[in-house]
Amino acid sequence: MLQRTTSQIKVAKMRKRVRILQGGTSSSKTFTIIPMLITYAIQKPGSEISIVGETIPNLRRGAIRDFLKIMEWTNNMVEEEWNRSTLTYNFPNGSFIEFFSADQVDKLRGPRRDVLFINEANNVTFEAYQQLAIRTRKFIYLDFNPSSEFWVHTELMGQDDADFCILTYKDNEALEPAIIKEIERAKGKAYINPNLPEGEINHEANIKNTFWLNWWRVYGLGQVGSLQGTVYNNWTQVDNIPRNAKYLGTGLDFGWQSPSAAVDLYIMNGEIYVDEVLYGSEIKNSDLVRLLRGKEVVADSAEPRTIHELRMLGLRIRRAEKGPGSKHFGIELLQEYTMHITKSSTNVIRELRTYVWATDKTGKSLDEPVKENDHAMDALKYVASIKLSRKGSGSYSVL
Repeated sequence: MLQRTTSQIKVAKMRKRVRILQGGTSSSKTFTIIPMLITYAIQKPGSEISIVGETIPNLRRGAIRDFLKIMEWTNNMVEEEWNRSTLTYNFPNGSFIEFFSADQVDKLRGPRRDVLFINEANNVTFEAYQQLAIRTRKFIYLDFNPSSEFWVHTELMGQDDADFCILTYKDNEALEPAIIKEIERAKGKAYINPNLPEGEINHEANIKNTFWLNWWRVYGLGQVGSLQGTVYNNWTQVDNIPRNAKYLGTGLDFGWQSPSAAVDLYIMNGEIYVDEVLYGSEIKNSDLVRLLRGKEVVADSAEPRTIHELRMLGLRIRRAEKGPGSKHFGIELLQEYTMHITKSSTNVIRELRTYVWATDKTGKSLDEPVKENDHAMDALKYVASIKLSRKGSGSYSVL
């Protein structure tokens, strides 16, 4: 059910052509904008509305899923009007809402529209925005988590036709208490004394960890961060795994409340390709076997009993090699290769963007990755450490 929130009240007050929503995690940015677009489409016959994201997989797992859920909750959904091929919903009054990705060049330079919403705008190029903006007649919504400054801040902020709003989890009264507790836990990791008054809390002597300080500022407070020290900068996105790429194996990181993750690893012309196979919580062993059957799996060696059970269920699986220096070996090995990640691997891409080196309170690197949201990264290291050789040796292991 939709619940009236402070986020909705704040966004409803935005009146200018460009409406910028900068926000932290769970601030309901997307869940606030989409109902407004649905209402606009119903009240303004013949309206043409475009919702754009980085890739179609990102849209399917985010904005499209939210749109369909909200349409059901508000009793507006007519299944026959939802075109799953074109990702377009047609309303009886001639209005429509369409979804497409910023990597579809023909769409960027395609027909005009009345309203534009770019979801997670920090993952879309300024050039793509420009192409879409000059073809939008009325107004534009942009939402994002401010992990670092980008073109919205440098090109749009301060324009006389731009509204700006910061939303945080505190603006979302519909948020579950358990999620609020999890978000606020980061504040305790960032500061020695998280309960100091506003004017004192950010004093250098009170900072416990610079990673968590940055995380709290970005995802807790919705302030612009400065994500520094990413572990991998040697990757790009691709549409698919090339037909001639050689499959090397599959990495598996176990989880239960935290996600389990599995990735396929391929190689072609000395460059590696990665495809997300699974990512989710509470995945049973029987489901792992069903999803990974026929693959050559390298799994977290900390779970020998689970590995044994999966082997008894028919999965071809072995333990990753762990020992002194094994984590750094896997990272250094992957850093030697150009990596190509399929666009459908949205969780792998998200982790790559936030997988950073830990630092002490002075900002000095501790030569250890932050142990947070790294499930796919661990899975990738497990299979790479077994299946890849040092760059240039030309040899690859076979299970």
